[in-house]
Formats: sequence, C-alpha cells, structure tokens
Amino acid sequence: MSLLLKRAASLFIIPAMLLCAPTEGARAEMGAPELSASSAVLTEAESGRVLYGKDASEPMKIASTTKILTALVALELCDPDETVTVKREWTGIEGSSMYLKPDEKLTVRDLLYGLMLVSGNDAAVALACHAAGGVSEFAGLMNERAAGIGCGGSSFANPSGLDEEGHFSTARDLAAITAEAMKNDAFAEIVSAKYADVAGRELKNHNRLLWDYPGTLGVKTGYTISAGRSLVSCAERGGVRLICVTLDDRDDWADHAALYDWAFDTYARFTIKRGEQIDALLPVISGVKAFVRLAAGADASFILGRGEKYAATVNAPKFVYAAVARGGHAGEMLIEIGGETIARLPLLYGETVRIRETEKRGFWEKLKLVWFAANRYGFFRPPVYY
Repeated sequence: MSLLLKRAASLFIIPAMLLCAPTEGARAEMGAPELSASSAVLTEAESGRVLYGKDASEPMKIASTTKILTALVALELCDPDETVTVKREWTGIEGSSMYLKPDEKLTVRDLLYGLMLVSGNDAAVALACHAAGGVSEFAGLMNERAAGIGCGGSSFANPSGLDEEGHFSTARDLAAITAEAMKNDAFAEIVSAKYADVAGRELKNHNRLLWDYPGTLGVKTGYTISAGRSLVSCAERGGVRLICVTLDDRDDWADHAALYDWAFDTYARFTIKRGEQIDALLPVISGVKAFVRLAAGADASFILGRGEKYAATVNAPKFVYAAVARGGHAGEMLIEIGGETIARLPLLYGETVRIRETEKRGFWEKLKLVWFAANRYGFFRPPVYY
C-alpha cells in the first residue's frame, strides 16, 4: 500500500508519491454535470463524503422529503406490525393522501407504505399521533433525532412536509438523514417497493427512478408550490452506494440520473485489508532488526475518483523496545482525503522482531538509546517532517 504518511511521531517513513484530493473547483474538470436545482448534494452513503455540492448547506423548504425522517422516527418508536386504529381527525388531511377511513385498522407498516409510496399526509398524521400522541410532540422527536445525526441546519414543524414556518432543512442534512434511514432494513424495504397492496389499496411508488435508473434503491419525492420539486434518491453500483438530493429542481429526474452516471464513472471503491503492510518503519531498540513494519489492524473501505489519492496520518510511539510480537497493537492510522478524515483503523506490528541477546551494545547502540530516551522524556526533540 503506497501512501504519503504524515508523521504524528518520529517514524522512519518510506515515501511514495505526493497524495492530494481534487478541490471543489477541480470537480468541474472531472466532468460533473450542471444541474437545474437551486440546491443539491451527492454523497457516498457509508462515509457521508460529499462528491458534489451546490449550495448544499442552504436552508430550503423540503416538501414531502420530510417523510424520510418521519418514517425513521416512527420505525424507531413502533413495532412495524402493531395495529393502528384510524381516528376521524387523522383523515381528510390537506394534500396528497392514502385515503384513510375512520376506525380503519392498519399496521404501522401499512401506514409507512402509504407514507413513502404515495406520500400520504394522512398517514404522516396517523403515525405521528399513534407514536407520540400528537403532531407537535412527534415533530419535537424529529428535531431530536435530526440533531443526533448532526443535522444542525434543519428544523421540523410537522411530519408531512406541508409548508409551515420553522420547517426547513438542507440538501446536506437530508442526505445524512437518508443515509441513517437506509441502515434500517424495514425502511429500505419499503422505499424500494414499486407497488404495495395495503388494505385493498394498490399503491404505486411516485419515485420514477425505480423504473428508469438501474440500481436505484429509493427513496422519496416531494412537491409544494413554494418549495418546488424535491427529490432524494439512493442508488448503488459496483459496491458504491450514493445518495442524491435536489431541492427546487424542475428537472430532477434527469439531474439525478446525470449525477449518478458521472459519479459511477468517476469513483470506485478502494479497500485496505486487515494485515496489509503500510510504508512505515518504527524504530526498535535492542532488536535483531533496527525497525519494525506496521500493518493495518482492520479493513477500511472508501471511494476514490480517477486520479484522486489519499493520505494517511500515523499515530504511533516514537520507538519500541524489543521484543515485538507480530499482530500486537501499534497505534492508529487516519485516512484523509482533501484534509477530511474519512476512516480510521488500528495499526498492528506487521512482523516479529526478537530481542538481541547475544551481542553487547556498542557505542552507537548506546548513543541511540540515550537519544530515544531523551526524546521520550522531552530533553530535546528532533524535527518532524511532512
């Protein structure tokens, strides 16, 4: 594994090549398409790494893409198979509907299909009232959940996405919420369904990408007059799972397809395997070898664009005393792209170095011991090079 290692300790490094990531401006040169959306983001689902952004942190009205968080919170509060008896006040809600009837009995799962496939605002109210006792109470839980995901640019006032003061989010926050929701198996199964039969209703998913774009896994459409067209989707190809969000986009189907085509052509998954040696040598005192190689202590997987490189920061002791056992814990390595840490993994000793017992220490060996001891206890410090 060739990398440029930034030294957090006095390691002896075998340098490879200068590694750097394309800047935001350089991504245009990589062929990223122009979009019609007022705000957009494309992220890698696993790491949350932003591959494309256009005013992605701008607070926006998000219409029914709100229901992604509604579904996640409902699933975390309720058993999908528990029964809900529909109350009259939950019916006849403004906007899109699954046409619930008073006293009708459905499961939470049934309501979630109505929520996510045909964007039923009545399903949103039913789920909120059943799970939390009321719409405002449920909205409070939505805000708590969003904050827990790290979505500081969002505020939710209702579970449906109808326009209301204090109800907004950002493309980047929606991508993070969606990545979290897609980890829930029940959620992923529901949003990937093209059709569902719910209490005599034949529901068809509004998400056209499920038919038109191979590899689409979901997730939600949205529209109000003031918000415009909103779309959140998730697609996977070649082990790369991406999430795309466009807000206020008159040409959202085409924009999502174009972004996915570009990203799947540009990025591929890169994997570091546990036990794979890295190009770093850690000094060994009193060993039969002067240095010990380090190895990855866990698998790490991330995506790289064509011509894109990564850097790794090694956090390890300045030196170790022999004997050193292969597989022992040696420190930690941070994987960075464009200055952003996208993965961290433990480091192990990649080989065994026995203690040198048969030879007496010579002058240079003694001097090296004094040097490292002084360095360890702060008497003087060698320069650190990058």
